[in-house]
Formats: sequence, structure tokens, C-alpha cells
Amino acid sequence: MAITELIQINPRISIVILSLIASLIITIISYFLTDRGKMKEIRERQKEIRLELKQVKNDPEKVMELNKKMMQDFPEQMRASLKPMIVTIVPILIFFGWLKSTFAGTDIAGTWLWWYIISSIIFSILIRKIFGLQ
Repeated sequence: MAITELIQINPRISIVILSLIASLIITIISYFLTDRGKMKEIRERQKEIRLELKQVKNDPEKVMELNKKMMQDFPEQMRASLKPMIVTIVPILIFFGWLKSTFAGTDIAGTWLWWYIISSIIFSILIRKIFGLQ
């Protein structure tokens, strides 16, 4: 039995299973392509700065200085999180094209995207919690 036949039989379960598989693959790719050491270092710096901000909230000059320090980490943080996104974007676009054409003839044709988004968010959270990837 082909996958398209299984999708036609029960499209809701199929989209949930496909979102689980996609979430797992994307999480694995992100895990291996993200410099976790650098990200941890940035998060720790940000945490320290936030604590300092709480202590000096009445001194506008110091607040501005600390906010500037926080913003200095932003480009580095974006660069680190951009790498996995660049690697996964083309396969995801192809996958979504296939999903759209496959689910167009099912009884969830108008809502397949919502089924995917909701189940994908749930699975991503669960996968990250199970493997300790927060």
C-alpha cells in the first residue's frame, strides 16, 4: 500500500505522523549544526546582564549601557541559529509542496496546514524536552 493511499484513508493521523517525522528530522539537524557551547555562553551572558538590569533599573545611563551590551550578542546569536535554518529551508519547501498537493484531495484539504502546525509545535516541544535540548 502506497503512502498516498494511507493518507487518503486517514488524513488526520497521516498529517500528525508526518509532522512528527519532520519535527524529529529538523530537531536533529538543528542539534548537530548549532554551536551549543557558543549558544550556552551567550545565554549565560544575557542572564547576567538581565540580573544587572534589575539591580540598576533606576539608573538610565547604566540601563542604556547594559541594553547595548545585550544587543551586541544579537548578531552572533542570529548567525548561530541561521545555519540550521539555511540547511533545512529547501527540503521543507519541497515537503510542504508535496503535502499541499497530497492533502488537497482529502477531507482535511482546507485545514491540513493547521493540523500540521499544531502537531508540529507539540512534537517539537516534546522532542526537545525528552532529549534535553532547551
